Amino acid sequence: MSSPRPNLAAAYDPERFRQLGHQLVDQLADHLVRTTRREGPVLPWAPPALNVERFPADFPEEPTGDFSALLTRVLEHSHHLHHPRYVGHQVSAPLPLAALCDFVSSLLNNGMAVYELGPVSTAMEHNVLRWMAGVLGLPEGSGGVLTSGGSAGNLTALLAARQAKAGHDAWNGGASAGPPLTVLVPESTHYSVSRAAKVMGWGAGGVTSVPVDARHRLRPEALEEALASARRAGRKPIAVVASAGSTATGAFDPLDAVADFCAKHGLWFHVDGAHGASAALSPRYRHQVKGIERADSVVWDAHKEMMMPALVTAVLFRDGSRSFEAFAQEASYLFNGQGSRPWSDVALRTLECTKEMMALKLYACLHVLGTKLFADAITDTFDLARRFAERLQSSGDFELAVPPDCNIVCFRHTPQGVPAPELDALQVRLRESLVTSGDFYLVQTTLGGRVWLRTTLVNPLTTDADLEALLEALRRAA
Repeated sequence: MSSPRPNLAAAYDPERFRQLGHQLVDQLADHLVRTTRREGPVLPWAPPALNVERFPADFPEEPTGDFSALLTRVLEHSHHLHHPRYVGHQVSAPLPLAALCDFVSSLLNNGMAVYELGPVSTAMEHNVLRWMAGVLGLPEGSGGVLTSGGSAGNLTALLAARQAKAGHDAWNGGASAGPPLTVLVPESTHYSVSRAAKVMGWGAGGVTSVPVDARHRLRPEALEEALASARRAGRKPIAVVASAGSTATGAFDPLDAVADFCAKHGLWFHVDGAHGASAALSPRYRHQVKGIERADSVVWDAHKEMMMPALVTAVLFRDGSRSFEAFAQEASYLFNGQGSRPWSDVALRTLECTKEMMALKLYACLHVLGTKLFADAITDTFDLARRFAERLQSSGDFELAVPPDCNIVCFRHTPQGVPAPELDALQVRLRESLVTSGDFYLVQTTLGGRVWLRTTLVNPLTTDADLEALLEALRRAA
């Protein structure tokens, strides 16, 4: 009887794993202590070439046993999203409990293509999605899937919309099996929608832009002309995409009005709520998503406002059976035929075949920490954004782009003596100064042809004092 080689047996040794695990948690806990106390930089900036040198591919043939030393360097040089002065992209400071669940998911490695590969995570996903659909007010019979990010989520939803509304079998017949298709989208929509249209072979005309108002919200009165314009161009419109928390400004489109338009014209109504659908959890801000319960499909990222590690995206369908139509194909070695379409074989309905136990972290945090934690985090960050906007408006040397709908605030520094044509370049230099110094991490965007600084107040540990310090840092840098 053969035995594993000693090096392989040692790599799987449970006691060695126990020792490394204790060291790992201690190091990560110490990291959390430092970052939440605002010690050290948010981003220890270094050019790409330097980090390539720091982590070379000179891998040894024999074990080194220096995992702790390697992790120390990883923590030192990585971006620190738990630092309360991280106010950058829409990526959360993950709940530590959720990170532990990723630890479990990686070890168990239940792939979830079919039920027998991931029985527990499949059941958790089913019930987490039912809960999320209920939060949004979707009816009984709704359902969906978890997938890897909002881009995959929007593609999944639009594939289902195509099957439902194209009027021909585009999946098997291809893009030329019927008239060229298009979807109506606000000018402020996320680029993933345009990318999805091009992935489906619709070309640049696969999206038809709808004008937005001064608050960057879709103008519902412009939908009729957009529909007519698409038809004049020889396109068949099949859907309208509305935003619940757009990427650039966090704008919420008037969902009820869009739903009315879609009902009138027989169009699919899709809501990209990747960022803002979480508002439904907050009693104070739930009104922002009024009308989302009328959507045919919704994308909702848990790795944004719900403090999950990336990536956990829910794609929810008003009619749960539509979730099978996005990827209607056969893989007989997995599914033994699709006649019964079992909900429990998740890969029938997702872009992924092998998929991590995404639901575990969200289910566990809801189960252990309770739903109020999430409602409080959303309410508090939205409140904080409004107070920050008020501070900007009363400052005298900062300009607010638009009053915030959620926790995204766009603004610019306008010190006396700087000519208007030079303000765009000033914002770029100010951001570069703060980011490279490590004091804060924020991003920038372009609105109305002008450059604005952009903050996403996604870390629930960020305070008013941090934002006041941000403004002072920008003044010093200027």
